[in-house]
Amino acid sequence: MAEYDLLTIGNAIVDIIARGDDAFLEQEKIQKGGMTLIDADRAEHLYASMGPGVETSGGSAGNTIAGFVSLGGKGAYVGKVSNDQLGSIFGHDIRSLGVDFETRPLEGFPPTARCMIVVTPDGERSMSTYLGACVELGPEDIDEAKIAAAKVTYFEGYLWDPPRAKEAIVNAAKIAKANGRSMAMTLSDSFCVDRYRGEFLDLMRSGTVGIVFANEAEALSLYETEDFDHACDQLAKDAQEFAVVTRSEKGCVVIAGDQRIAVPADPVDKVLDATGAGDLFAAGFLRGFTMGLDHEKSARLGVAAAGHIIQQIGPRPQTPLTELPAVKAVLG
Repeated sequence: MAEYDLLTIGNAIVDIIARGDDAFLEQEKIQKGGMTLIDADRAEHLYASMGPGVETSGGSAGNTIAGFVSLGGKGAYVGKVSNDQLGSIFGHDIRSLGVDFETRPLEGFPPTARCMIVVTPDGERSMSTYLGACVELGPEDIDEAKIAAAKVTYFEGYLWDPPRAKEAIVNAAKIAKANGRSMAMTLSDSFCVDRYRGEFLDLMRSGTVGIVFANEAEALSLYETEDFDHACDQLAKDAQEFAVVTRSEKGCVVIAGDQRIAVPADPVDKVLDATGAGDLFAAGFLRGFTMGLDHEKSARLGVAAAGHIIQQIGPRPQTPLTELPAVKAVLG
């Protein structure tokens, strides 16, 4: 019996979420709907320019493990923070959820990462991220016993930005494979795919990663095509276990060999904040997968979790996801 159902590895980031309009994005030269890496000076400028914000622990893989444990799974997280106020906030938040988080904090500079998120009236989020301590995540932060004890190890494509994290991920993948475990990744965003297309494809084709999560824009970017069916066909060849592509209001498609399983989105009253939608979809899907559910039921869990999170501000569930009627309908 695995000690953990899921272990995620990611950039440990404190999110600062504020509302803004398209004019503010244009004024500050913020790429709408994307994630842009910034330096410390730019981070200070944006923090001062944004309106009132909500500070919450975030980071893509951190959000996924938060959603996963909210669905009743047992999880662990690996991510680098600094021994500062934001680092303490992040550690407290994730441990309070019941997630095992023991990554040794960095002493001194650089400080804990933060992401300035501007949410426009259409619910779209535009992110400016200062990676800070995240760039110091390295192979020494990978606990072999924990990777070996996790049914699935999942990491975010954003980790390809900090250089030493690549080596950490490859090491984790070797440990997972040696112990008969699954390795999963999310492509993170289309701009990230543009930066590392070749490396992401190598991860899949070499079998380093067996499970792939992407949204439609990322899948199209990965194969430099505008043809969704073509992208799915290529994913079927490259994803050693399976791939899942989310399509916003169109739901998602699970791609496993010759199988294409389309699951519609759940209706929502109003999209308040799209932050974390893909992260929570992955949480729901992987909860189903680690429970032994079939792909269709796993996707329905993912859709339910994502549909819930976009109707609140912030990427972490404020109520247990196991209480959602749509989740109960899948789990019985």
